[in-house]
Amino acid sequence: MQRFALSLALVILATAAHGQSQAPSPYYPAPPPVDAPKVEQGQPLTGLSSPLDQDQQKVTRTVIDSDAEAQLFAGAIKVVWGRYAKIKGAKPGDVTVTKDGALWRVKGRIDSVAPGTEGDWAAIDGVVERISAGTVQIRGEVAFRIAKVMKGTPCKVGGTLHFKRSGKSQVWRLAEGDNPCDGVQEMFDLVYEKPPEKKPVPAQQKRS
Repeated sequence: MQRFALSLALVILATAAHGQSQAPSPYYPAPPPVDAPKVEQGQPLTGLSSPLDQDQQKVTRTVIDSDAEAQLFAGAIKVVWGRYAKIKGAKPGDVTVTKDGALWRVKGRIDSVAPGTEGDWAAIDGVVERISAGTVQIRGEVAFRIAKVMKGTPCKVGGTLHFKRSGKSQVWRLAEGDNPCDGVQEMFDLVYEKPPEKKPVPAQQKRS
C-alpha cells in the first residue's frame, strides 16, 4: 500500500513538472514582455512659427520694374472704400508707404464715419513685392469689418494682392477686392495725391 502511494506521488510530480515546461496555451493571454518597446520622443512644440510669417520673411526687397510707377506709388496717402464712398459724409482713410532699406511696406486704415456705418472699417498691412507699370504687387492682408456681415467679424483677403492702375489715374484698385464673406466688390483703393503746384512769385523790380 505504501509502495502504491509513493508511485502515485511520483506520477503527480512528473505531470506537474511537464506542464510547467510546456509553452503557454494560445487560449490564454501571453505574458507581458520583460522590457516595453522604446518610443522616440517627439519634437518639442516650442519655437514654431506661422507659414505666412515665413513667406513674408522671404520678401527681402521690392523689385522695381518701373521707376515712374514707384515714384507715383510712393506718394499714395489715402484709402478710399467703395462700399461706402457714395454715402453722404464718407471720408477717405490714410495709408503710408515706407521704405525699409530695399523693402517697401504699406499700412493703412479707413474708419467709416458715414451715417449708419459707424464702427465699420477696412485696413491693409503688407510688404511690396514688385512695382511694374500700372501694377503694385503686395504680399499681405486686407481686412473688412462690416457690422451686418458675419456679425461684425472681420473678413480677410490675404496672400499676394494686386493693385491695378490705368492711364493717368491716381488710383490703384485691389483686384482681389471681392469680400470673401458676402461676395460684395469692396472697391478698395489706394490713392496718390499730387502735391499742390507752387507758382513762381514774380521778382519785384528794384526802385532806382
